[in-house]
Amino acid sequence: MRTERKRGEGVQFVYQVLRDDILNLALPPGSPIDENQLAERLSMSRTPIREALVRLAGEGLVTTLPNRSTVVSNIDFLDLPSYFDALTLMYRVTTRLAAENRTPQDLARIRALQDEFARAVAAQDAAAMISVNRDFHAAIAAAGRNSYYTGMFSRLLDEGRRLLRIYYSSFNDQLPRRYVEEHEDIIAAIESHDIARADQLATQHADQIVQKLQRLIAQDRRRHIEL
Repeated sequence: MRTERKRGEGVQFVYQVLRDDILNLALPPGSPIDENQLAERLSMSRTPIREALVRLAGEGLVTTLPNRSTVVSNIDFLDLPSYFDALTLMYRVTTRLAAENRTPQDLARIRALQDEFARAVAAQDAAAMISVNRDFHAAIAAAGRNSYYTGMFSRLLDEGRRLLRIYYSSFNDQLPRRYVEEHEDIIAAIESHDIARADQLATQHADQIVQKLQRLIAQDRRRHIEL
C-alpha cells in the first residue's frame, strides 16, 4: 500500500533520497534511474519522482538521454582544474572573512558542527563525515557575512561531495585524526580574528584535499596480466 503524502512533500522526499544516493556514490556516475523500481522502493507514484528528477537535472546531478531515460551524471574530470581553483579560492575567502566578521553565535554553530564531525570520524561514518564537513565549511562561510560567497561556496561543496566520497574511501573511511585537528586550528584562527593565519590554514586544507584527489585520479590501476 502506497504511503500518501502531500504532493510537495513527496517531491522533496524523492529529491532528498536520490540526491543523497548520488552524492554519496550509492548511485555511481552513469547509473540508470528506473522510475518503476524507484516507485516501488519509495511506495509512491511516478509523478513526484519525475518532478524530483527535473530538479536534480537542474543541479547537473542527473542527465536525460535522447530516449528519455535518465542516468546519474558523470563527473567531469576534464573540468576539475577549474573546479579546484574555485574551491580553493572559496576556502580562502570565506575563512578570511569569518576571521574578520564572526560573532559568538557563529563560533558556537561552527564548534557544534566540529563536534559532530569529530564523532563521525571516530565512528568511521563516511556519509555523516561528508554531510557535516559540508555544513561546517558552509557555517564558516555564513560567518563571513557575504551571501554571494556563501551561496557560491555551498554550491561548490555540494558539487564536491562525490569527490569527497572518493577521498574518504582512499582512507577506507578511517580518516586520520590530523584532519579533525586541521578544523580545530581553523576555528582557533577565526576565534582570534587572525585573518592571515585563517587564510594560510584554509589554503593548506584545500591543498591537501586537492592533491590527494589528483593523485587518486592519476593512479595507474591497470592489471598486468601474463599472456
